[in-house]
Amino acid sequence: MIKSTDDVIIKTVSRIFIPFIQIFALYVIMHGHYSPGGGFQGGVILGASFILLVITYGLDETRRRFSRKLDMVFCSIGLLIYSGIGMLCVILGGNYLDYSKLSKILPVLAPKARSLGILGVEIGVGIGVMAVMYSIFSDIVTGGE
Repeated sequence: MIKSTDDVIIKTVSRIFIPFIQIFALYVIMHGHYSPGGGFQGGVILGASFILLVITYGLDETRRRFSRKLDMVFCSIGLLIYSGIGMLCVILGGNYLDYSKLSKILPVLAPKARSLGILGVEIGVGIGVMAVMYSIFSDIVTGGE
C-alpha cells in the first residue's frame, strides 16, 4: 500500500502541478476532434494526475477524496455518454454514432452536429478512461482488495 510522503518539496510541487496537469488533460479532450489527441489520451493524462495524487498523499487520503464508489460512477457515466450519443443517433434514424442525425434535435447544420457529437463522445471516453486508469492503478496497489 502506498503511504503518504513527508517530503514538503514533493507535496508542494504536486500541489502546484496537479491542477495544471488536469487542465492540460481537459484541453486534450476538448480539442480531440480538431487536432491529435482526444478522449483516450486526455483520459490517461487525467488519470495520471490522480495517480500522482496517490503517490504524493497516499491511497487512504486519495480515497477519502475520490472513493471507489465515485470511481465506478465515473466509469458508468463515461460509458453512458458514449453509448447514449450512439443510441441517440440510432433513435434519430441513422447508424450508431452517425452524428449528422443529431442536427434533427440540435439547432445546427449537419457538419456542426458531427463536430458536437464527436466532442460529446470524446468527453465520455475521457471520463471513462480516467476512471478506469485510476481503478486499475488502485487495484494493482492494493492487490485487488
